[in-house]
Amino acid sequence: MVTLQENAVKFNNNLIVSHDGGRLSSDSGLVLIDELMDAFQFTQLSEDIVTFNDSRKYWTHTNHKILKQLILQIIGGYNTDSAANILQHDPVLQTFSTDKPLASQSSISRLYDRVVGETIDSLQVFNQALIDKARLLRNDTNMIIDLDSTHSDTFGNQEQTAYNAHYGTNGYHPLVAFDGITGDFLKAKLRSGNQYTSKGVKEFLKPLLEHYNQAIPTTDILVRGDSGFATPDIYDLCELYENHYVIRLKANRNLYRLAEEFVFYDNDHPWDEKEVYYHSVSYQAASWTKSRRVCVRSTREVGELLFNHSFIVTNFSENISAKRVFETYNKRGTMENYIKEAKNSFFFDKTDSPEFLENEARMMISLLAYNVVNFLRTICFEPKSKGLQVNTIRLRLFKVAGKLVTTARRIYLKLSSSHVYQREFYAVFRQIQRIQQYI
Repeated sequence: MVTLQENAVKFNNNLIVSHDGGRLSSDSGLVLIDELMDAFQFTQLSEDIVTFNDSRKYWTHTNHKILKQLILQIIGGYNTDSAANILQHDPVLQTFSTDKPLASQSSISRLYDRVVGETIDSLQVFNQALIDKARLLRNDTNMIIDLDSTHSDTFGNQEQTAYNAHYGTNGYHPLVAFDGITGDFLKAKLRSGNQYTSKGVKEFLKPLLEHYNQAIPTTDILVRGDSGFATPDIYDLCELYENHYVIRLKANRNLYRLAEEFVFYDNDHPWDEKEVYYHSVSYQAASWTKSRRVCVRSTREVGELLFNHSFIVTNFSENISAKRVFETYNKRGTMENYIKEAKNSFFFDKTDSPEFLENEARMMISLLAYNVVNFLRTICFEPKSKGLQVNTIRLRLFKVAGKLVTTARRIYLKLSSSHVYQREFYAVFRQIQRIQQYI
């Protein structure tokens, strides 16, 4: 046991540090998250949609209560299940639960034992239902489905782990889709590490197109992807649903030959100037059933002799210039930031479990946590604050010291008087309560 003398600080001999302050919380700002989840009818929706293979006859914690607790823990920045052993005694977090107490680490671990394939599917349906509510609140009428794949390291002999040559390590190779406009995490699918980028992309993308072509508000959809998704399955699917796409193509001999036809050299060529030209050609690869528009960007750097060519296949009409097509594609770079945020702030790539399905369930729970915070950011924040990263949001709004004061009639959550971001906190709080009338 640590003695008081050992807890004395060096810079002030009169100051003693200890963790016996009583019923205090360092996560009192999570009341904003719980208020938002209540506005979205989170618990009711999860009970209606999310299913588990639960054969228990007696229990203390429902599956949906543990699911909500896990999401709150992740949003609070706690990446281990064992954090629940301390957090279950947090007085503020306990007020978020309608039936005390909160679950311990062992109860959380047993939740993953009740996960089956239908659970993963229902979590995706649940996520889609939450996004539909957010899109109605924001009145979103456009969507850019950014497709990508990423890597999740594994450490051991987890089920379906495999070596990925591109990343040069063992792990999983998830397929992900974000909305390039709002940052919403639309969908994720965990795959073995040796799966090619576009493996299963048709089955992955089709339900998204089916849903958002019918959802309200009416949505114009653009599908964007790098050369790993240059497959006729995507082109045909987008054309079937009359949605646009811009997909980068890998260069080949035929494309280079077409691009070189637009390049001219003469005796007075400006070799000391950078040159960039944009063109469009009609092109049909051997695996395509018809010809399609391919936009070409030809770039020659200063001092270089030859042009480098980049190619994008699209079904945009010729009214959209080739330069504009490339500008639209280049904005896809923001998706890398979304993936980094999902991994670094919501532990999307956490693979603690030996079973593949359990790791996919962890991934989906991290996805839900990401979206809850993104809804808060895009719906309730002032315009100047919508670009804040999650770690900044945690510091300003969630990591607030507070204590509970209980009287005969009410429970008071008293936050720190020295909280620097009080104005921002209550502005968000009022906005959350304002949106409840629209859901």
